[in-house]
Amino acid sequence: MTPRRTGPAAPDRADRPVRESPRRPDDRRRTFPALAPRAGKEDFAASWWGNAWVDALEDTALDPNRLVRGRAYAGRGHVDAITVTPGRVVAYVHGSRPRPYRAEIRLRTLGEDAWERLLDAAAARPDHIAALLDKDVPHALAAADLLPAPGDLVPDCSCPDDGFPCKHAAALCYQTARILDEDPFVLFLMRGRGEQEILAELTRRNAARSAAERGAARHESTPAGRRTGAPALATVRARDALTPRTRPPLPPPLPVPRQPGRPPVYPQAAGAPDPLALDLLAGEAAARAHATLHTGRDPVGGLSLWQDAVRLAAAHPGSGLTASTRALYTALARAGGRSPTDLARAVAAWRQGGLAGLAALEEEWDPPAGPFDRARPALTAADFPHFRPWRNRLSTPSLQLRLGRDGLWYGYESDPGRDDWWPRGVPDEDPVGALTTLLGR
Repeated sequence: MTPRRTGPAAPDRADRPVRESPRRPDDRRRTFPALAPRAGKEDFAASWWGNAWVDALEDTALDPNRLVRGRAYAGRGHVDAITVTPGRVVAYVHGSRPRPYRAEIRLRTLGEDAWERLLDAAAARPDHIAALLDKDVPHALAAADLLPAPGDLVPDCSCPDDGFPCKHAAALCYQTARILDEDPFVLFLMRGRGEQEILAELTRRNAARSAAERGAARHESTPAGRRTGAPALATVRARDALTPRTRPPLPPPLPVPRQPGRPPVYPQAAGAPDPLALDLLAGEAAARAHATLHTGRDPVGGLSLWQDAVRLAAAHPGSGLTASTRALYTALARAGGRSPTDLARAVAAWRQGGLAGLAALEEEWDPPAGPFDRARPALTAADFPHFRPWRNRLSTPSLQLRLGRDGLWYGYESDPGRDDWWPRGVPDEDPVGALTTLLGR
């Protein structure tokens, strides 16, 4: 156990100001900020229950090498804020790719009978309650299914690694042990109940036990035949609690507005997110919510991260022209793992043909016989004889036509000899028509 710091002596109870104790808005959900990297190679856990948590995962791991990499990730601070709810520990873990992975550890919560045994055992011993208030876990309580046994912890991660666990889930497990060192009530939360709920239950049981003991003492001191007992606790008949009740119907849903609302104006403040980015995201969220209410379907829910970044940039014609919009362009490109030039080219393709136009920019494929085979004779008849085929593309040194999977031809231009193709013109089912609009004839 690590030594605990002690503060100055508390003032006398009569001198303390009377204040209401703060109440947690949700005692069964706690989020802990990311922990700082650790120096040295000592054990992650300093408490015996923290080490028991780590042992439960290590004893069932199928690949020790992944545990070593997970320990290194945790030691270097790759684990973001950790959220704990009953039966689940979740965090984003940074790996070798720009986008972090969502890792989680699941474990079984305790049933009502197990909680009754655990709380009865804690309330029966004043030293147990004192230990819990001092952020310590008595061994006798831990034996009541509180600590995970081998096989209780089930890791999961959004990464493609199918290891049990992968290095990201292992890193989350090691960092969780450090949280357990500081606050063992997190272990109770994992099993299903929050700190305030447990302390309130222990207080109630302790009061009931004390009242019963006082009642027994009074009974022994009264004359024979006269009995007194502990004051009765407030109760509700089971019949009354389970009686069916008729509840009033819910009010009808509000009508869907004719158009999405406008977002608020976000001021520029030091250290705050960029107001233009906030305005963009708020406006997009309002438009998507409005479309979902009208149609029951998210219009962009199926897009990838890169496709959505291109869509966002294409929806704002001024993007990239001012200093603030250039910063937005750079941020969107970085989110997709591309350069601002890649984003600008993709935006041109999106404005040319939407999602199909972006696919024509990024996909090379072998089209079946048919429209592609008839394109070259049609171009030759229209006095464009110099196009050479390659997969779904017909090219000259400065002009190119790409056949999309939607059956349309998309025009592209490049400076001769540079192979730097940019979308131009309007897509058309006829290659000659697409080339004509490209050349402005």
